[in-house]
Amino acid sequence: MYYILLWLGGAISGIFYGYVVDALGRKPALFWAALFTIFAAILQAAAQNVAMFVIARILIGIGTGASGVAGPVYLAETLPFKWRAWGLGVFYDFWYVGGLIASGVTYGTAAMASTWAWRLPSALQGVFSIICILILPFIPESPRWLIYQGRNEEAKKIIAYTSCDGDENNPIVLVQYKEMVDTLEFEKNTGETLSMMEIVKTPSARKRTMLACSVAVCTMLSGNNIISYYLGTMLDNAGITNSTTQLEINIILNAWCLVVAICGTLFVERAGRKSIAAWSTGFLTVFIFMIGALTKVYGTTTNTSGIYGTVAAIFLFQGSYSFGWTPLTVLYPPEVLNYSIRSNGLAFYTFITNGVGLMVTFAFPYALAAIGWKTYMINGAWDILELAFVLFYWVETKGKTLEEIDEMFDGAKHTNAPDLEAVMAGKADMEVLDGEEPVAEEVPVTAGKK
Repeated sequence: MYYILLWLGGAISGIFYGYVVDALGRKPALFWAALFTIFAAILQAAAQNVAMFVIARILIGIGTGASGVAGPVYLAETLPFKWRAWGLGVFYDFWYVGGLIASGVTYGTAAMASTWAWRLPSALQGVFSIICILILPFIPESPRWLIYQGRNEEAKKIIAYTSCDGDENNPIVLVQYKEMVDTLEFEKNTGETLSMMEIVKTPSARKRTMLACSVAVCTMLSGNNIISYYLGTMLDNAGITNSTTQLEINIILNAWCLVVAICGTLFVERAGRKSIAAWSTGFLTVFIFMIGALTKVYGTTTNTSGIYGTVAAIFLFQGSYSFGWTPLTVLYPPEVLNYSIRSNGLAFYTFITNGVGLMVTFAFPYALAAIGWKTYMINGAWDILELAFVLFYWVETKGKTLEEIDEMFDGAKHTNAPDLEAVMAGKADMEVLDGEEPVAEEVPVTAGKK
């Protein structure tokens, strides 16, 4: 019941935190999100009644949702090109680290007779936010945010520092810097603002927002949330009713998913976002149908082989999901959103994610109680639709800087700088970089585009 409050808090943060990220900067936004989460964790640990506990849970949802807006925006804009997929993928892979810690802590505190059985796990929710605040002074601000604020020299130093050990004259630095300056200037000159309405203002923006939100829907409705939040009910239906055994399975499952998610993160840049999403969805669809079939046949029996087979299918399903959708959760959305809508687009994505999460957590308990194994079959049919959407509508973003991805949506790059991959391979014409300061060129805009 109380995890529903986290979804509610996360949805609230999606309404306003995009403005905070754009107005204050990516680093300050991370700081305030972390500080708010620490405050909420302390409030929950100190709760004296149900009302205080409920308010604290909602506040934790707001804090974590705010971090979920600021974090991906910051990493996408600051990580060097070659590390973007890895950094954003690992960002969400660590969801399972949190799951492991939570499972281990609750396993250890379950036997406590005092209120510390729930106060200790509550207090530990703020530990990673404390670590975040301690790290923030030692990391740079987003160079794209700095350029948008007119602080170009600071931005150039950061690009050089993160990409080429501080060498500001390296062609890799010069190309990225020129791409950023030209593209941000183009967005300003064409009247794009940082308002929430920009996410639906043009056909290009609407397509970007739709693709970002498709990740929210797929990550919430693929069937993984049944396992994440109702594993106990699933195991009950499969014939495993011992609470200690269920807790042990949960710990092992989180460890398994973490390993598989990291493996998927290693492949996402090689295989591409679209391919990884398609393969992940295809396999998880097969395995959720298997879970449904095995639950139907063996769920009310004492057949040990059938019960173990059901558990194996759950592990294979979660592995298939974790391989693709876990790293893609916060990798793909900030890539398809251009600068003017990146923060507010991520905020809207966070709102949709938490909104769908609320729906799932309200609906699935009733579905599992009313129709049991048929729930998995219905979810599997939905997963087929997800696969079709990915195959026919997704745009591949691998091998491109955030500015180069614009060409996929707008029909043209907004800079005359060569593509970074061509520069890194030594196959680019570097004459365009001869000037001291890149100047944004006018790029024709086709009808229906920005």
